[in-house]
Amino acid sequence: MYIKEIKISNFRNFKKVSIPFHEGVNVIIGHNNTGKSNLLRAIGLVLGYSGGHRMGTSDLFYETDMETLQQQSPRIHITLVLRRSVGEDLDSTEMGLFYSMMTDPTLSKEAELIYEFKLNDAQEDNYKADVANATTAKEIWRIIDHDYIRLYRSIRYGGNQTADISVNDVLGQIDFQFLDAIRDVSHDLYAGYNPLLRDVLNFFIDYSIKNDSTMTEDEIKEQLKTIRYDFAQKTIPLMQTLQERLQNGKNVFLKYALDTGATFNGAEPDFDGEVTENEMFAVLRMIIKYAIGIEVPATYNGLGYNNLIYMSLLLAKMQADSSITYMKRSAKVLSFLAIEECEAHLHPAMQYKFLQFLQDNNFNGHVRQIFMTSHSTQIVSAVKLDDLICLTSPVLGQINVSYPRDVYKENNKEDMASKQYVQRFLDATKADIFFANKLIFVEGIAEELLLPVFARYMNKNLTDEHVLVVNMGGRYFNHFLKLFDTYNPYTINKKVVCLTDIDPCRKKKNFDEDFESCYPYEYNMDTVQYEYKHHADTEDTQYRDHPNIRFYRQDDIYGKTLEYDIMRENPDCELLLTKSVSNVKEIKSMMAEPEVNNMMSKMRNSETNTRIKTSICASRWTNEEKRKALLASRYLNSVSKGGNALELNIALMDNLEKPAADRKEFHVPQYIVEALTWLLS
Repeated sequence: MYIKEIKISNFRNFKKVSIPFHEGVNVIIGHNNTGKSNLLRAIGLVLGYSGGHRMGTSDLFYETDMETLQQQSPRIHITLVLRRSVGEDLDSTEMGLFYSMMTDPTLSKEAELIYEFKLNDAQEDNYKADVANATTAKEIWRIIDHDYIRLYRSIRYGGNQTADISVNDVLGQIDFQFLDAIRDVSHDLYAGYNPLLRDVLNFFIDYSIKNDSTMTEDEIKEQLKTIRYDFAQKTIPLMQTLQERLQNGKNVFLKYALDTGATFNGAEPDFDGEVTENEMFAVLRMIIKYAIGIEVPATYNGLGYNNLIYMSLLLAKMQADSSITYMKRSAKVLSFLAIEECEAHLHPAMQYKFLQFLQDNNFNGHVRQIFMTSHSTQIVSAVKLDDLICLTSPVLGQINVSYPRDVYKENNKEDMASKQYVQRFLDATKADIFFANKLIFVEGIAEELLLPVFARYMNKNLTDEHVLVVNMGGRYFNHFLKLFDTYNPYTINKKVVCLTDIDPCRKKKNFDEDFESCYPYEYNMDTVQYEYKHHADTEDTQYRDHPNIRFYRQDDIYGKTLEYDIMRENPDCELLLTKSVSNVKEIKSMMAEPEVNNMMSKMRNSETNTRIKTSICASRWTNEEKRKALLASRYLNSVSKGGNALELNIALMDNLEKPAADRKEFHVPQYIVEALTWLLS
């Protein structure tokens, strides 16, 4: 059996949500306050884990609707749906454990465990009377906190409540281990008297004998009994030596007991004892051995290293607790592990290693499911897409749950190709797409470097708005948009802008050749010989009215690329002429000329420049648009994308930091203004 689904009502930030899980590792991600930690605690509540927390008013969803609060006292309802694993026998121990809780006993596939935190039924009428005249939701919550929360009770049951099924015996056979995010496990590792370490040592001592398949259970018991007896015999001389060494001194300090009257009724204090294996564990210290021969106590380790050791001990304990041979009737039948922010204190390389360990090992069946929350891009970049569960919370109480594994359909070749591309593409920087509030997908490094400063010129800050600019390194948007297309119920609900160059192009008709880039003023110039098109026409139409995805590109008539548009909309701005721009003198001299013919006379002779001049002269554009096009074309052919973008970023930021009176005028390309306005609205 495994936890197939959890249904949560009115618990903390969850008003009503249903979240499916799968066997193995489930990694729950999302930005802050989306309910990742609360989700783990909800699982724990059903399985009998409270973590020492006493349920109270703050655990109830803060309902603000007056009518809802007056109709019924607020209550928490959490259901775990457990499903039979593929290939699991009907007569398995796990199936027997949940048989009485099956939602459909004839099918024997699913069972339910339910937790409720609610007001005592006998007090419900009193509650309704007390809140009937309240004028605000806040007033009702004060009444609940002051008069009724102490009358709330936690109950657990299985199947349907009318069956009156007690789950205490079932929960006693389920092992749920929870590691919260705020943890310092170092003190649990240093000595053998710690319960966790002691239990693990108790299980693994004489491990080879306990797991000897050639011996019967009785033979194993007999051999272990012999070993323990031999150990006890060897400790007798040790204890006798200790007693002898204490003899003289004992008479001195025990005299104080005699003098204070501790010999009442003939009683007299003394020392006696024997040493058991359990007691000897207390003298063991965990140490770390280095290859060069140095041995140091575990106390010298960092928190991250000790966290790894602690988690390994915890897994070992879960193995021990599920061993029928070791635990007999008290053995755990089903085990679950929940880790909140497993990356806590871990170096990125250790995060990756730990995740690989969890994914590659099923712990011989000792841990059925693992639930992890994470903010780590290292974890997300290493995890399989199928293991991700992404939470987003657009408004209080509304939790959107996304499952990449359900976005890409296995029977669809295109989906599988996109899934493989996304999985390979994700690294520690790109994995931020799951944590940012809003996304901008761009084709190259120029847009990646310049968009933050463009936003600043619009009095916006992408960092403050939690916007991530993702450099796709080409036109690969379609692979990723499947993850965010809200027309699919399993996708991630966040706003996405795709910035792409309109890149007008043409090819000769009736020739088997590819489209080649052309200039905007050449577009539709010769429709007899050429066929024309713009890039992303299909996507622009497809997403024009989409609720959360939009494509933006340059003007249909005058646009070409980002660099082209930057100059076209800033034809007199010398800030654009950075060190990496070639032909700077030529472009400066062109900027100084208001007339197109005079500008053309400043251009050096080349095949490319001849094409530009000829085409512009043939166009019907105004003198001003021709002037902008000349400068934009010349600038585009004089820049290297990456180097120029970095220099331009610095120049524009320097300009922005000057007093307003000293700044040079700069206009953000219009299509980017429109994109950021929509994204940040």
